[in-house]
Amino acid sequence: MREIIFDTETTGLKASEGERVIEIGGVELVNRFASGRTFHHYINPEGRPIHPDAQRVHGISVDDLRDKPTFAKIADEFLEFFLGAKLIAHNAPFDMGFINAELARIGRSAIPPADVVDTLEIARRRHPMGPNSLDALCARYGIDNSHRTKHGALLDAELLAEVYIEMLGGRQASLDLPASSANASDDGSPNVISSGRQGTRPRTLPPRLSEADLERHRAFVEESLGPDSIWSKTGG
Repeated sequence: MREIIFDTETTGLKASEGERVIEIGGVELVNRFASGRTFHHYINPEGRPIHPDAQRVHGISVDDLRDKPTFAKIADEFLEFFLGAKLIAHNAPFDMGFINAELARIGRSAIPPADVVDTLEIARRRHPMGPNSLDALCARYGIDNSHRTKHGALLDAELLAEVYIEMLGGRQASLDLPASSANASDDGSPNVISSGRQGTRPRTLPPRLSEADLERHRAFVEESLGPDSIWSKTGG
């Protein structure tokens, strides 16, 4: 299973009003473990100014982006990395609104909502009393984000990947033992079938109670409950 945890930074808040993506960062997970592959680009907004409120959040200025590629220049690389995976973002409708607006500008198809998971919605279900910002979730799950002084797409994606795994139950939720070890007893004999259900042992385990233990138990039952007790009659 392939998932891309991603984040964007933008010139403002509303893609519908022409605001642009200026940074995209993504982290690839394969079976809920980081593969080591990442995607990261700063993007030239083609003359769109950056709103002062947005710049205070991410710290990116227009001057920082003058020599950066446009979205059209990195679109093929973006699609190669992102398509074919489940896309995971925090407040995903915001990020996907911007991504799909950029794709529309260059005549590319939108990414359908069915391919996207919103971790904010997961967090709200798990922690209905909140808060559920990325910083709050890092604190809740003990994830160190002390190096996060400004929002940054790749850094936020890396933190969100850790939060996402924790919200799904932590690393134990992803643990998948190899069949050679999960399906073998200490001497290599199989004792668990591949579905995880208990199979038949190749040989019966030796009894742990000695005859002396059993005799003491019978004497205790007879003394405590009497020879006519149900326990005595059933041989318990």
